[in-house]
Amino acid sequence: MVYRRPVRLWCGALATGLLLAGCSGGATPGAAGSKGATTSSGARSSPTPAPSDTGLDFTADPARTPKTSAAAERLARAIAAVPVNWGPGYVKRTPYESDPGAWPVLDANCVWERKALPATVLATLTRYSELPAEGGKGPVRVAAVVTVHRAVNDADWEMAETLEEALRCPGQQLRQGERITELASQASDFGVLGNLAADDMLTESGKYYSDELGGPYFYYWIQSRLGPVTVAAVGKGSKGRSEDEVSAAVVQGTGSMISRAKSELETTE
Repeated sequence: MVYRRPVRLWCGALATGLLLAGCSGGATPGAAGSKGATTSSGARSSPTPAPSDTGLDFTADPARTPKTSAAAERLARAIAAVPVNWGPGYVKRTPYESDPGAWPVLDANCVWERKALPATVLATLTRYSELPAEGGKGPVRVAAVVTVHRAVNDADWEMAETLEEALRCPGQQLRQGERITELASQASDFGVLGNLAADDMLTESGKYYSDELGGPYFYYWIQSRLGPVTVAAVGKGSKGRSEDEVSAAVVQGTGSMISRAKSELETTE
């Protein structure tokens, strides 16, 4: 049973074709630059990805959709945001990339950890970047996550389970010395709440705390699905950084990944 509790909702307008207006009462989780379903089973998988039927002017071409882990990793690397995609001044963090064979899992104590990929996921990749501290301001730290599923249905399940996880854990430990609280979210299918960019979209905001940087600071997450692929961008603020600085970077990173995902997967006929 999922325990539901009231959460503070944050509403915002997103630029570059990702307009989301209005709020809903669900909540989504956060992780240290990546997140995923708590559990996933190959039993949900269909033999091949199916075209989206949401009304979005995009159809994933089965011939261009990865069938192997190696092909999925190449696709994830082609889509995942690099420093220039977040805005001027962003640079790589160390480590820059996660292991594409590991999967983020939220445990029973609301702590994120990485485990082996479930059967429904071919590859997942996280890239870490930041706008360095300067002029008395701390850094803006961002991460891009691309997950390639075996089938559209599996990607749908990831989106649904992402919502369920934060209802279970409105406060979460991202990694040692980092945590988020007061998570609030909204979800929208294509054409709902102004989502004109993806089959499905989730947004999340909350308060970010860091042993290194202090807090609370603004935390923002956008996750989108295009066919069997999900892309996500997360931003974490620090001293002197406004909510607008963080959200603008996340929106820009998200838009760049959605654009590349469409270019890589879209049918050419």
